[in-house]
Amino acid sequence: MIYKVGSLFAGVGGVCLGFKSAFNDKGSYQLLWANEIDAHAIKTYQCNFKHNMISGDIEKIVKPQRAASKGEEALFTQKKAQILAQPVDVLTAGFPCQAFSIAGARKGFDDHRGNLFYSIIDLVNDLDKVAYKPRILFLENVKNLRTHDNGRTYQVIKSEIEKAGYIVKDATLNTKTYTSLPQNRERMFMLCFLKQQDADNFTLFEQLDSIKIHSSDDLRRENIARVLDLHKGKEELNAYYYTPEKYPHYFINKAQYEALSEDKRKKERIHLGEQIDTEFEFYQLRRGMYVRKNAQGICPTLTANMGTGGHNVPLIKVADGVRKLTPSETFRLQGFPIGKGYVLPDNMSNGHLYKQAGNSVSVDIIRLIANALLNVLQAD
Repeated sequence: MIYKVGSLFAGVGGVCLGFKSAFNDKGSYQLLWANEIDAHAIKTYQCNFKHNMISGDIEKIVKPQRAASKGEEALFTQKKAQILAQPVDVLTAGFPCQAFSIAGARKGFDDHRGNLFYSIIDLVNDLDKVAYKPRILFLENVKNLRTHDNGRTYQVIKSEIEKAGYIVKDATLNTKTYTSLPQNRERMFMLCFLKQQDADNFTLFEQLDSIKIHSSDDLRRENIARVLDLHKGKEELNAYYYTPEKYPHYFINKAQYEALSEDKRKKERIHLGEQIDTEFEFYQLRRGMYVRKNAQGICPTLTANMGTGGHNVPLIKVADGVRKLTPSETFRLQGFPIGKGYVLPDNMSNGHLYKQAGNSVSVDIIRLIANALLNVLQAD
């Protein structure tokens, strides 16, 4: 049996890839359509998926009357018709998290991006009018969604989903705990079921303790080696290396530091060659003010601001120096099979690619949940 999937806020396809790669001997998923507004993410998406990408602002697609002109309204009306003509069994939506993220301003519904959640509910109700509601809603966001505004934001979202007829189950999963990907990444997943039987049959969140992955230091190193291009040196990746010639202010020895006047000294002396001293570890140059090694021995949470300039990309020690992660490595840390079926576009800036990786989801986590949902759908 093939189950149909539609994807909102698709980004570069992390959720879609997780569902696409989930299957068992009884069936699998078929991706019918996806929606995304960011032109650069769309380009990456279309390099890797062949189904229909319905691009544009989902608020205007769901409510074309919000368009700025009659011509634009007609265009969005056409896009909405494409979605409504292809009802799905599973609707996925990693709706924008910046409004709730602890790394941002946490304005919630006061931030326009926070209100995009309502477009999901509007679309579900519109699908019901012309065909049927998705049997399952798969929603993803930052773990801070649960505690934002003392829990009120979460309660509003849960209430709206329940008004639409769904039963909600949720859990926060960390990539490092349930997959072999060496990244610390906690995300909340809300699984919403139209049928009580489906909700009862979905027991993954009650079984999380039994599926935790306990890795040794040797396995941790193997997992890191699998996602990093440690066989490549300065000759191939020179642009990513930190050297005294390129960044003299990040290679200040003790004598140079003491010779600086107090008003020019940073609180902590930075010398990347001294402080980034262990292979198979991840480091961060925080705000250009100090260096920290990740205490867990894995990559810290990748964020969209890796693509905003500065030095936000994690750093590693390699055989011939110190460098930051490449865009391909950040995608692999999210579970994208770069070089094995998933490609990054040519002629796209590293800034856009870093942002895309940081905005994405861990594919392996999505696959884990999608496989559990497949069993639920097949139990009917």
